[in-house]
Amino acid sequence: MLVAQVLAVIIFIAMFLMIVMDKVERQYVTLGCGLLTLVGVFGIAMHSMDAILETLNIRSIFTLGFWYEAGSSSESSAGINWATIIFIAGMMVMVEGMAKAGFFRWLCMTLAKMVNYKPIPLFVAFMIMSSILAMFIDSITVILFLASVTIELSKLLKFNPVPMILSEIFCANLGGSATMCGDPPNIIIGTSLGYSFSDFITNTGVMALISLVFVVIYFYVAFRKEILAGAPEHIDTSAMPTPRETITNKKDFAISCVIFACAVVMLVSHAQTGLTVAFIGTVIAIITLITSGKYALEIIKKVDYKTLLFFIGLFIVVGGLEQTGILEIIAGFIGDVSKGNLKVMVAIIIWVSAIASAFVDNIPFAATMVPVIQSLAAAQGVDLSTLAWALSMGTDIGGSATPIGASANVVGTSVAAKNGHVIGWGKYCITAIPATVVVIAVSMLFIFVRYC
Repeated sequence: MLVAQVLAVIIFIAMFLMIVMDKVERQYVTLGCGLLTLVGVFGIAMHSMDAILETLNIRSIFTLGFWYEAGSSSESSAGINWATIIFIAGMMVMVEGMAKAGFFRWLCMTLAKMVNYKPIPLFVAFMIMSSILAMFIDSITVILFLASVTIELSKLLKFNPVPMILSEIFCANLGGSATMCGDPPNIIIGTSLGYSFSDFITNTGVMALISLVFVVIYFYVAFRKEILAGAPEHIDTSAMPTPRETITNKKDFAISCVIFACAVVMLVSHAQTGLTVAFIGTVIAIITLITSGKYALEIIKKVDYKTLLFFIGLFIVVGGLEQTGILEIIAGFIGDVSKGNLKVMVAIIIWVSAIASAFVDNIPFAATMVPVIQSLAAAQGVDLSTLAWALSMGTDIGGSATPIGASANVVGTSVAAKNGHVIGWGKYCITAIPATVVVIAVSMLFIFVRYC
């Protein structure tokens, strides 16, 4: 077993280093390391076909509990979390359908018109909208459209778009922490531990809402002068595109709104209906493709398959750490350091998660830590949900601190750079790190007061 443990750790560290260096596309990194885990760790070192089958976890897809939970939540964190992958794939299909109908551009231009295109109200409104959208839609998609519209408006209104893009990125990550479907780490935590949409919204959602107040004030103070510099006092609104002009097809637009509303209703009520996120993602994708007609194939082609493959390889590598007992050793170490004190455990998990997620992708870190907190809760006799909320906030918000900490950060800064607004590490970190510290501190204090 020692050989298997050493090999699993080497593969995991190599995967992390290659992801951070970003020299090879990350889906190839995780799939390659996943294959090494299956062959080297499970096959050669452990001679265990059971470990391979448990990690691939394909049999779970063909069980009733995978699609419908009759009164109880399934808890399956071993190996590939197919519920997470299917749900994300389904939401990707839905979002592509909405984007094609012009939903996101319509929403942005409608909000801009509501605040009369004034830079400061627009700045605050876009932060709030970024948070709300990210509660239900992947933050990468939210930032992709928000950043593009922000740059378009900045050209018309003559203001610097960088402060708005930076604040939108942070608020998207914050909004994503509020729900189970907002950020990939939360999807992993929720599907692995059996938490519902309402579990997240009543716990991390409250923390995110309180933090949003502090964040909006912080970014307003930090960027107010920079946004107003160069902006004209009087704006010619007649030159602005109307929200109606952004709708490419009225019928498709109406259908996409109905599908989105159905997705939200099913997610909010899935704890009561028993429908799993895998079922919801599948149904939403099928309905979107059926209603898209001749454009269905185009939507399928636009799905981000690279991210889905990245998840599959990642879960296999983490499965190697789980099957060899490495994650139990890590949990035991945290338990020894904290000496069974719940507050110390929470502090360790939330700050270590935040610091680690600032420099490495928060998705693999969350996937690694889920079985760790499970082992820790079982060994120390503490409430698993308390540790889960600490992990959720740490990974979601910690990723906001640097340009590479979360996928939304990379997308937002890339959109800005393509339009001539390069955001360096210094510019990014000098405003994002203080905001990250504020939110993590608020979240930790909230957990202390409410749960400890």
